[in-house]
Amino acid sequence: MCDMGTGNGAEPESSGSLRTFGAVLQALREHHGLSRDDLGELVSFSKHTVASIELGRRMPDPDFVEAAEQTLGNTGALRKAAEHLAREPGLASWFRRWARMEKLAINLCTYECRMIPGLLQTEAYVRALAADQLPPLTDPEIEEMWSARTERQRMLHERLSTTSSFILEEHLFLRRTGGVDVTRKLIDHILVLSELRNVEIQVMPLAQGSHAGLQGPLQLLETPENKWFAYVEGQESGQLITQSRVVSVLQSRYARMRSQALTIRDSASLLQRMRGDL
Repeated sequence: MCDMGTGNGAEPESSGSLRTFGAVLQALREHHGLSRDDLGELVSFSKHTVASIELGRRMPDPDFVEAAEQTLGNTGALRKAAEHLAREPGLASWFRRWARMEKLAINLCTYECRMIPGLLQTEAYVRALAADQLPPLTDPEIEEMWSARTERQRMLHERLSTTSSFILEEHLFLRRTGGVDVTRKLIDHILVLSELRNVEIQVMPLAQGSHAGLQGPLQLLETPENKWFAYVEGQESGQLITQSRVVSVLQSRYARMRSQALTIRDSASLLQRMRGDL
């Protein structure tokens, strides 16, 4: 099911895997006779970032892992350790790496044409989606899924300095997933979220016959180091995109879609009218 993750602050809660990665990093750094200042300069990150990662307080982004790997002997130890960082319950395996990066992002952009994104879903909507999952989900799996979403959704309220932009296709609401009551409460929920100063919600109207996102859903994020990454997802698969050229193309498409979708004010008006028609 679409984009599941957790998020509750600028840095993730420490875990055994984060502390283990940090210990490996520190051991390799010290083996090479480098201070945190030295390593930070060599990998183009601050000494404070190095310290946070070594202490298991911060999730290393892919650029840090790769740069540190090459700087500290290219043994493969850091790459392998990074593969086992903090499994989040309720997350699809292919989404976990993106979810870890999302916890630190300063900008998030999401376009969806299949279902309401996880950050905006209600419990009733999640349960309606779960009813059509194949193979069928168990009750504990559904509870774990909803728990992961609620934890992740906290970021919208707690990280007001992170801007979250959403472009949603109008037909996602017209489908009435879960029935009229579920859809009515979903729209109410999204309208409340749209009033947060860090949340921007736009609707791509059916009347927009063509737009720049017809190739499929996409997500973009900007890290605290002002680096951009993208994520695209299909059935039982997902792809984290790190190549700057490809990310730039997807950024351009998203920017075009923002100009093609309804304005934030007009989007809210449309949602209010659709809610009234239910």
